[in-house]
Amino acid sequence: MEILNNLALGFSVALSPTTLMLAVIGCFLGTIIGALPGLGPSNGVAILIPLTFSLGLDATSALVLMTAVYYGAMYGGRISSILLNIPGDEPALMTTLDGYPMAKKGRAGEALVLSGVASFVGAFLATIGLLLLAPLLARVAFLFGPAEYFALYLLAFCTLGGMASNNQAKAAIAACIGLGIAMIGVDNNSGLPRLTFGNLHLMDGVDFLVAIVGLFAIAEVFFFIESHGKNTSLGMKLEKVKIPWSDIVATRWTMLRASAVGFVAGILPGAGASLGSFLAYMSEKSLAGEKAGFGTGVARGVAAPEAGNNAAAGGALVPMLTLGVPGSGTTAVLLALLMTLNITPGPTLFSDRPEVVWGLIASLLIANVVLLLMNVPLVKIFVRVLQVPPWVLLPGVTMISFVGIYSLSGSYFDLLLMVAFGVLGYFLRKLDVPTVPVILGILLGGNMEDALRRAMVLADGNWTYLFSSPIAIGLWIAAVAGFVAPMFLRNVLRKPQRITD
Repeated sequence: MEILNNLALGFSVALSPTTLMLAVIGCFLGTIIGALPGLGPSNGVAILIPLTFSLGLDATSALVLMTAVYYGAMYGGRISSILLNIPGDEPALMTTLDGYPMAKKGRAGEALVLSGVASFVGAFLATIGLLLLAPLLARVAFLFGPAEYFALYLLAFCTLGGMASNNQAKAAIAACIGLGIAMIGVDNNSGLPRLTFGNLHLMDGVDFLVAIVGLFAIAEVFFFIESHGKNTSLGMKLEKVKIPWSDIVATRWTMLRASAVGFVAGILPGAGASLGSFLAYMSEKSLAGEKAGFGTGVARGVAAPEAGNNAAAGGALVPMLTLGVPGSGTTAVLLALLMTLNITPGPTLFSDRPEVVWGLIASLLIANVVLLLMNVPLVKIFVRVLQVPPWVLLPGVTMISFVGIYSLSGSYFDLLLMVAFGVLGYFLRKLDVPTVPVILGILLGGNMEDALRRAMVLADGNWTYLFSSPIAIGLWIAAVAGFVAPMFLRNVLRKPQRITD
């Protein structure tokens, strides 16, 4: 009964004309961003966050807009995967394995519609899971003390860094860079400046959004300059779009199984949609057997990864809202948005700001329906986006970034700092060092330090207090496993990619 009352509150917020319009706009923009190879949901959300401040949106409206962009980008990633054999983002990689062969058989339209339906099923069921599970996890979070929170933050660094990179050492270096940047500013306990080098602009620390927009959006501009603005071209023609009812009915259980697998993967801090997509595809392939013809353009091979990655995207919101720990790179960006809006994610968010949480959940339910209705009849319009040359898109990205950040702070120093982070992001990507752990370090570094200090004060400096509870011990074990496991699993994760060779 309590959930129904909360959901009624959420729909009273979500069905307001402004919120509804923002959800539709976010879905449309997100689908376009997802369709463009290389951008993906993390870059898309980071690029558009300054727009929320330029428009003067309140916390609920800003979060609804950005999560609609997030969901829309997850939908849009399948378009270039199926038509170009180029994943729009990393989670859409598994869709290329059967999506592109299906398109080569002359069934591109059917593959796009089927993947859109599978995305809807995965995202919708994940939102229902968020609705049911998040309040329960928020209650469990009240059992967490400083030792448990420190172990939880460590788990986020170990798992998110491990999954985001092909090299654990590089992921650890990136996390250390982020933690070092988080230390910039005045120390909360001693009042002494740290790493400011006498610059007054750095006394308040580094703004989350300045770092995020620089590392994602501005770095993307530098890569565009390096590539000399090469145009994109459509690799597969899209003829008549038909709804493949027989394939949809035949894959209904595939979608449900993949949604369950993806949602569980999304809840795990750091796993994200990439793991959800992979596990959903591989589990369905194992269940179907070799005779099913996975990798040759079968419907189940398209439905499984799309349902899995969209379910994982919804699952990743659970730890972000209830524990304040991002479940993926995109939710790390959303976490920065919340903190900039003076909203503290965690167990108290559900009681302190219920209109934000339940308005968001209700908006996601509506956004999923909007995305389904948008992605089936309008798929030809989104396909045309692939023909837009980057030299048209990138100047717009640059303008939004500079205007948004300046309107937020009114400081020229923040603009210079944003460019500096863009240069840092460019070199990190050239060196194959992941940028997501850097963002995570900037976001969680201060909280992690505070948790450690509180733990040491309570224990009078006894470090064994960090392992004093079953929850803390479990989190430490999970953190070590999350850091070590990818070293052994990476060869397995790479195997499906050989199918496309």
